[in-house]
Amino acid sequence: MAPIKVIIIDDEHLARKRLANLIDEVSEFKLLSQCSNGEQAIKEIEDLKPDLIFLDIEMKDMTGFDVLEKLTMEILPTIIFVTAYDNYAIKAFDSFAFDYLLKPFKDQRFFESVSKVIEQIRLKKRQSSDNLIQLLATIEQRENKLKDTHALQSIPIKLGNKISFLKIKDIKYITASGYYAEIYSEEKKHLIRRSLANLILEINNDNFIRIHRSTIINLEYMYEIINSSFGEMDVKMKDGKLFRISKSYKKDFSKKLNI
Repeated sequence: MAPIKVIIIDDEHLARKRLANLIDEVSEFKLLSQCSNGEQAIKEIEDLKPDLIFLDIEMKDMTGFDVLEKLTMEILPTIIFVTAYDNYAIKAFDSFAFDYLLKPFKDQRFFESVSKVIEQIRLKKRQSSDNLIQLLATIEQRENKLKDTHALQSIPIKLGNKISFLKIKDIKYITASGYYAEIYSEEKKHLIRRSLANLILEINNDNFIRIHRSTIINLEYMYEIINSSFGEMDVKMKDGKLFRISKSYKKDFSKKLNI
């Protein structure tokens, strides 16, 4: 039988490398391409027409959902989402029979997933655009519902057998650390297993803005903005911490501050 054509889409080099090594162990698979951003992924999917894609949800230039929305194909490849989301989105994937690998996943989970996918592809049960549209609509509805709820006043922080509550207004900035988020307050650093994408939605506070894939800041603790001669923009916080504003977030940041 013809090999199952595969594309990996993930902006993290190590994540792509690990998936490529695992795919190499599956005799039914033929890896066509590895994409490090959404724009490249759209072109490769349209040109190479893979049977299966491993799709990261949160990338620097766009989300995995954005990639899928921009595809013009009537019949989509089978999709295995590779995601750090651990709440509402997972339920949506379950509802529409899209498979997913929740980072950090074990090798066994990968092989369980591809075993089901191989059977699905061999039976020609490809995923239709209508099914994708339903999935994206469900994701959007759940995100909007989350945005419309009252903003959190505090975040529960678990430490050992105790749970403390950190007030939102006391958070200076939040940075990504692997699959965790480091939350910095006036007193100390807190580590929680949550993605920045989820945190910015849950906080739902106008003072908080994402300036980088790995950084959220509280504007109340911002001291100054520094423009370099190379068109780069940095934010200096009141405690002296310096953060780079990435190009993909610069426009929204400038608009929010009217600069």
